[in-house]
Formats: sequence, structure tokens, C-alpha cells
Amino acid sequence: MSEKIKLPRVALPSDVRPDTVAVREGMPPTQWGENSEALFLTSSFVHPDAATAARRFANEEEAFVYSRFSNPTVMMMERRLAAMEGTEACIATSSGMAAIMLLVMGLLKAGDHVVCSRSVFGSTIKLLQSEFGKFGVQSSFVSQTDLGEWRTAIKPNTKLLFAETPTNPLTEVCDIAALAELAHESGALLAVDNCFATPALQKPTQLGADFIIHSGTKYLDGQGRVIAGALCGTSKYVDEVFTPVMRSVGMSLSPFNAWVVLKGLETLSIRMQAQGGRAAELALWLEGQPQIERVFYPGLKSHPQHELAMRQQSGQGGAVVSFIVKAAATESASADVIADAARKAAFHVIDQTQICSITANLGDTKTTITHPASTSHGRLSEAQRQAAGITQGLIRVAMGLDDLEDIKADLARGLNSL
Repeated sequence: MSEKIKLPRVALPSDVRPDTVAVREGMPPTQWGENSEALFLTSSFVHPDAATAARRFANEEEAFVYSRFSNPTVMMMERRLAAMEGTEACIATSSGMAAIMLLVMGLLKAGDHVVCSRSVFGSTIKLLQSEFGKFGVQSSFVSQTDLGEWRTAIKPNTKLLFAETPTNPLTEVCDIAALAELAHESGALLAVDNCFATPALQKPTQLGADFIIHSGTKYLDGQGRVIAGALCGTSKYVDEVFTPVMRSVGMSLSPFNAWVVLKGLETLSIRMQAQGGRAAELALWLEGQPQIERVFYPGLKSHPQHELAMRQQSGQGGAVVSFIVKAAATESASADVIADAARKAAFHVIDQTQICSITANLGDTKTTITHPASTSHGRLSEAQRQAAGITQGLIRVAMGLDDLEDIKADLARGLNSL
């Protein structure tokens, strides 16, 4: 069979820099010469004749046949994100969790084993342990930062290592290069959730990761408008492993949501710089507040993985800051009493805010605040939360583009009245 006919690409010089890729990569314009990428709101595509339709459905000719499989707007977003991450290909999904589901469905079968950080997003733990557990996929959860635990957990049937770095919400950072080496020595693959850092700060495949997961809902969109996800990797895996699953299961990203994320990618770099700069200053300020027990932010020198984060994340700490408020309970009190006091203190600080948006989403230009133990990690058992360090006194702030002094004052309202 002759070589597969490919769709055209944007003609860009080979040496263009990341910021240019972020605004230029995608698909060539239509015959109308639009400068802003077109939005193709169509479910199906017309073919010139039956033979051409047959070739396209047989995947002998790259073309658009049905938007559950592929769509010009979605492909533009996929190509741009892949170029920004430094991967050969990308497949867009309806959400970040759908991207993880596609990854596991494509790679694993009953009897296979995955090793995952216990500090990842709560829904990821539930998906691996409960949902895929029902179908015979085994999972082990280990310390995000202890390479020895990862090594010990690997079994002969281990096929995948899964990490999120920095983690949500404690911003723990794993050594991607070390995990990649460990995975490949064991005949396994490494997937990294790059949601917090984004390709503006961190490119996991340059450190040896095989796959990159994204919740496009967060920083890729950047304004809290749509739900989206993506899985980046080699063309071979995307074309031969993940695309067939997508065609059968259909966790497709809508063209409109893809277009929103596509436009969000154009400002990703400058948003991450601005929001990360504000977050770094906020973290320093929070460290000086007497009502706070501990602050979690990779840009702080007090962070356990500070030096690693500064190497892996292009010298920036990102835009998420978490902190633990001091509980109004004596040290001799029972664990339940201390936890209840810590929860009340955290709720008080959150409820006193007048600017921060009380929502579990992050990555927005509006600063958001949440109580992870009762929201993003609320479906986990208390034992699982404790193992992951998600205490009742923990608050997560995702810094937006609000004035930093206004956010300090907003948090101070609650801290000063504890």
C-alpha cells in the first residue's frame, strides 16, 4: 500500500521558538485566509465519491470523516499542544480525567499493574483503584518523592508508572528523569500529569517521560470557560493505540471547547509568568503569618524539593500555593477534635474572603480558593487523605491575575479573625 496521505501543516521555519509556536502552530487557513483559526462546528464531513470515503474510513488517507474521530479545530489544538510539549502527537479528550481513562484503556488489560503516586488528584486515585480495579487492573500507590518506594512497588506485570508533578494540592515534586529511568529499566512506561506546570514551565518528555496528561480545563484554557483534556506522546502510540480506543469509546473533545483552549494556548506563557510571580510573593507573605502552620510552594526555599523544582520547572514555582492554618485545639486533644478544629479554622478563612472565588477549579485568571479535604479529595477515605497529607486545616489558593495586595488583604480578613 502506498504511503498514507497526510493533511497539510502550517509552514513554519524549523527553528521557531516556543512563544511563536504557541500562536502559530496548527492547520493552514482555509481559502478565505482567516488570521484567527476557524471554528468548524460540524458533526460530519462530505466526500467527493464513495471510493474516497472508503479510503478515509479505512485510515488510508488522513481526512476528516466524523467529529467523534477528528475535526479540523480539534486537530489544530492537538498539533499546537504537541508542538509546545515537544511531542510528536497529541489526542484531545473531553476532560482531563478522560485523558487518563484513554491512557489506561489503551495501554493496560486485566492483570496488568500500575504504580502511581498517592499524592495525585483524588479522582485519579479513584479511577485507578476503584473503576479500573473492577476490570482487573492492579494498582499500587507510593510516596511521590521516595524513589525507593517506587522501585519496591514495581512487579513483573507493571506496565505503567503515573506521576503528577507538582501535585494537587501539596505541590510535591518528583524527579521525572529518575522515574523515567526506573520505568524503562523495568520495561514499563512513564506518564506525567503536567497540569500545574504546563509546557510553559516544564516539558516532561525532555526528561524521559513517555506520555503527558493535561486537564485543559485549567491553565491551557486559562479563564475557566470549558472542560477539556489531552494526552501527548509519540505518533505511533497516538495513531495505533489511543486513536482506535477513541473511535470506539468516544471521549471526544468538542470543536468549540478545542477552539477555546487553542486560543488560550496563545497566552499561556505570559499568564504563567504573571500568575506564578504573584504566587511566589503570596507564598512568602503567607510564610510570615503567625496563624499559618506551613506553606507549600515549590518556589520557596523551605519546600523539600525546591532545588529539583527550580531545575525541572524552568526556575519558576507555578501559580498554586497551599497552606495549613493552625487549629484552635490543645495538643492533648484527640485526633478527631484537632481535625474538627482545623476544619472550622480553614472554613473560617475561606468564608471571610470577599474577592477569591470559592471553587475547586484552578488555572483561572480569577484567584480561586478551596478546602481540598472536602472538595477535590472529598471522595477519598480519611485514611487515604492522611496518607496523601490532605489534612482538614489545608487550604489551596490558585493565584490568578488579581492585584496581589488585594488577595493578601482578602486572606488576612480570615487569618486575623481566627
